[in-house]
Amino acid sequence: MSILSTPPSAIDGKLAWNRLLAAVLVATIGGIGMWTIPVALPAVQAEFGVDRSSATLPYTLTMLGLAAGGIFMGRLADKRGIRFPLAIGIGGLVSGFIATAYAPNLLIFMILHGILIGGLGSSAFFGPLVADMTYWFNRRRGIAVALCASGNYLAGAIWPPLLSYGVETYGWRTTYLAVAAGCAVLLPPLLVLFRRPPPQQPTMDASGIRLATSSQTLGLSANTTITLLTIAGIACCVAMSMPQVHLVAYCGDLGIGAARGAEMLSLMLLGGVASRLISGLISDKLGGLASLMIGSTLQALALLLYLPFNTLSGLYLVSAIFGLAQGGIVPSYAVIIREYMGAEATATRISLVLMATVAGMALGGWLSGVIFDLTGSYRLAFIHGAAWNVLNLAIALFLFSRAYPRKDRTPALAT
Repeated sequence: MSILSTPPSAIDGKLAWNRLLAAVLVATIGGIGMWTIPVALPAVQAEFGVDRSSATLPYTLTMLGLAAGGIFMGRLADKRGIRFPLAIGIGGLVSGFIATAYAPNLLIFMILHGILIGGLGSSAFFGPLVADMTYWFNRRRGIAVALCASGNYLAGAIWPPLLSYGVETYGWRTTYLAVAAGCAVLLPPLLVLFRRPPPQQPTMDASGIRLATSSQTLGLSANTTITLLTIAGIACCVAMSMPQVHLVAYCGDLGIGAARGAEMLSLMLLGGVASRLISGLISDKLGGLASLMIGSTLQALALLLYLPFNTLSGLYLVSAIFGLAQGGIVPSYAVIIREYMGAEATATRISLVLMATVAGMALGGWLSGVIFDLTGSYRLAFIHGAAWNVLNLAIALFLFSRAYPRKDRTPALAT
């Protein structure tokens, strides 16, 4: 046995938990690329002299780049292992933040954000890492996936207040250079923690029942299932993007201040971490589809709470509630794929669906900016997000009905 080979007994064992800890750490640091624009948006808008929807375009291109790059990174992880996409991601982040700090206009700024920070940078630190965790856990896969996926929310909780301080004190360009330096120092040494390949995957569960394969996918073809999950991912994150992308700017419009908005965003994402952990426990107990339905329902209700609350204390409260409601949705997709599609092309499939959620964030962030420019208010944007959430819930209910036909539903859930 090679010194770097991994025995099947490592699944759910000490090596697996060490790998998970490393993944959360890397995702938290590497996830900074997703949260710079929501914080820097007011400063970027002011410097380049553009309207709100135009100032949101760099975020949109970052998320679209992250989505496209994530699919490539997932395929690369399936073929070469997780360290290759992580190494590319480090290079993308460092070069991207340096180059973007010197962007002379909005067009160059958003292209660099999309290609380097999103496409070649942050894309490596989400889908491929989550997919890697599904190989290392069986009994506790739901909570492991949730913890790993919490890395980008921890990034969102930790970085916005620091970025806000940097932007307000030193300007966004100097802050970008500081981020580049931090990524260059912190991330490369962590690659050694991912030198082991995943353990060989079992073909039977503990009771001797053969595990799911791609041909056993809810009575649907694999392509149909992935397509439905992709649409669901877009829909849930068009809704999710409204407060996540525009909360800082919204607080500025209300006279509350961008700094308070950054604190609310951080609070929201801390709530999202808690939500993801709860969702992981639900997934391990009831399955990924049940977790998805619960999260989708709660997100729709929480999003509508922004309509009657626009005071400082009210927005803090609603942001915390929204974070607790929506955080568990995205990890549910990875659990569903492994539950019903087996281990074949895992990183590619999970990255595809998770990157669809990123595309939904990009689309929703831009559409909310357009709605604001047309109406002068975010009120309709909140309603617009809730409507997309209904589509997500409808797909979740359909898939649940395929997995648990009515006559089998009660005993299935009881297990």
